[in-house]
Amino acid sequence: MNITAVYPGTFDPITNGHADLVARASRFFDRIIVAVADNPKKRPMFSLAERIALAEAVFADEPKVEVAGFSGLLVDFVHQVGGQAILRGLRAVSDFEYEFQLATMNRRLAPEIETLYLTPAEQNTFISSSLVREIACLGGDVSAFVHPVVAEALRQKCH
Repeated sequence: MNITAVYPGTFDPITNGHADLVARASRFFDRIIVAVADNPKKRPMFSLAERIALAEAVFADEPKVEVAGFSGLLVDFVHQVGGQAILRGLRAVSDFEYEFQLATMNRRLAPEIETLYLTPAEQNTFISSSLVREIACLGGDVSAFVHPVVAEALRQKCH
């Protein structure tokens, strides 16, 4: 059985926490699609094209991983790419309520698609895209939290 998981997010920018989750999930899935959401309501720092390019750079050496942009309903995208599962990360208890609502609604919209959660490795529990953006734009070193390509993109965007 060939199982495809879709890992959706804004990825503004993609972090080592995201990459770690995908690496660990690749042990369980035949194909993982990192689905970069076009969500203008969040007013991302990077354009959709930039976020896709950064994710492609991060996962360039991962044969099981594909990157794609999407807009609209996640479950529609999952159907489009032939996926069976939605992969999500849970960093803290504070994430749970929102994630539970999303999973419940997605199950209602598409009961054949399962949502599965992974928790981050301990060294990544505190990393968030918004925190990384803030540190980078205040002149801090984010090299421990993101791929070198992402660190450089942040440096250029912030200065």
